[in-house]
Amino acid sequence: MDKNSEITRKKMWVVKLSVASNSALVVFKLIVGFAIGSVSVLSEAIHSGIDLVAALIAYFAVRSSGKPADRQHRYGHGKFENISGFVEALLIFGASAWIIYEAVHKIRNPQPIETIGWGILVMALSSFVNMVVSSTLFKIGNATDSVAIKADAWHLRTDVYTSMGVMTGLILIWFFSFFFHSHDLLWIDPAVAILVALLIIKAAYDLTMQSLGDLLDIALPEAHAEEIGKIIKAQAGVISFKNLRTRKAGATKFVDFDMLVDGTISVEAAHAITDRITEELERKLGSVHATIHTEPCKLFCPEDCAPNCSSPDKPA
Repeated sequence: MDKNSEITRKKMWVVKLSVASNSALVVFKLIVGFAIGSVSVLSEAIHSGIDLVAALIAYFAVRSSGKPADRQHRYGHGKFENISGFVEALLIFGASAWIIYEAVHKIRNPQPIETIGWGILVMALSSFVNMVVSSTLFKIGNATDSVAIKADAWHLRTDVYTSMGVMTGLILIWFFSFFFHSHDLLWIDPAVAILVALLIIKAAYDLTMQSLGDLLDIALPEAHAEEIGKIIKAQAGVISFKNLRTRKAGATKFVDFDMLVDGTISVEAAHAITDRITEELERKLGSVHATIHTEPCKLFCPEDCAPNCSSPDKPA
């Protein structure tokens, strides 16, 4: 099994785990939420439902992005992952609006919550399961630089925090109703649901910005550009480089630039330099598609070339 196939296998395994865990949590939360009449538990069921949809989208995105380049997609299928992240974000915005609508209705028409212990139990279980699964997703997502998997991981990690918030609200309601026989704090349940929705909206906004950035071919972070510059200038035979451009599609980074070398070296020697640079880029940055245009160095330094010149004879 080659390296790309092994990476795809790991990604498929972890998204299947996410689909399975979210499916179980959605069913459990819906049953308990309706049984005890808790809008915050039901909002968490909707949250997990969106996580399930996100996991399914991630599954199809990972499967599609793992396909090799073909005649219609010469640069591969990596942007399937970016598209999935954007769609996931839209789904989250819609779910958040529904949660806020239901919570406001509950504040206006408060109702007692029955057998609150079940709500506390399902929130504790949800927090534990999602912490384990999201940690696994983050591990694989960071190792493979998968946008879709990291987006799914953030979905579940947000669910951990919101589940803990709902659990805290239910514990407070139970405490005051049990020890003080007071139902004046029923507003805590829908108020926590609104906080859950706001946290989800924040996660959706961040995910939207990341996904759109890659879809619009935003440049790689400055730290990556600096690393690329160091790799280029460290190669023997390279005098300077210019016109560096970068972008990303899925886990693949695209890098292209003009490389200036001694005009007297052979084409074979220049080609060997580009091979070394490409190998080093892949070693340091992961999956990289590099396009390098080789030019002979002139006796003067153009403005766009001078800052990267390593020649000791560079004109002042």
